[in-house]
Amino acid sequence: MRVLKAGLLIAGALVLLPLLTLRVVGLEPRYIDPRSEAFVESDRTAGPGLWLTGELVREPVTNWDWVNEVNDPIRGNSIMLETRTWYGVPHSVTINPVARGDKLYLSGSEQGSRLQKEFPDSKAWWANIERDPRIRLKIDGKVYEMTVALVADRAEVAQLIGRSPITKEIGADGQEQVTGVRHYWRVYQRNIPEYGDG
Repeated sequence: MRVLKAGLLIAGALVLLPLLTLRVVGLEPRYIDPRSEAFVESDRTAGPGLWLTGELVREPVTNWDWVNEVNDPIRGNSIMLETRTWYGVPHSVTINPVARGDKLYLSGSEQGSRLQKEFPDSKAWWANIERDPRIRLKIDGKVYEMTVALVADRAEVAQLIGRSPITKEIGADGQEQVTGVRHYWRVYQRNIPEYGDG
């Protein structure tokens, strides 16, 4: 019995110690340059991470247009998103933002086999934000605490992006089929003083 307790303590420490270390130092999502061999092998530009680290911004942002101009030498205009999982360890990914003046949006698309899954289960970060809309964004080295809300009106999304969020084409059988769907979430700052002067 004593050996079992000692074994469980050691196993727990081996799991807990790395997680505590990663909580302090972070583990940001991996970015893969689309021009690299790694991209050809993985067919993706990003890999997931855990916690995001950086200076926490507590001032309200009234115009997000500057986000469109962010041009990181490695990540380009992509930003990092940290979501909350049901098991307590964050899941972070690299995404592209859409800024329109005082509004900030996140977008994601599904194609191929992802279309066979029911929304929001085709991507882990979608399922996470639909379950818990509190997120953290890392933009240009700074961390913003945010809350997201799905833009459920497809007409609003179409107006935002200038086309239908649903891509269709005629299949080999002559039938029209959906080949892609874009989803958008509106992003709101949280944990900041009230906007305005009162």
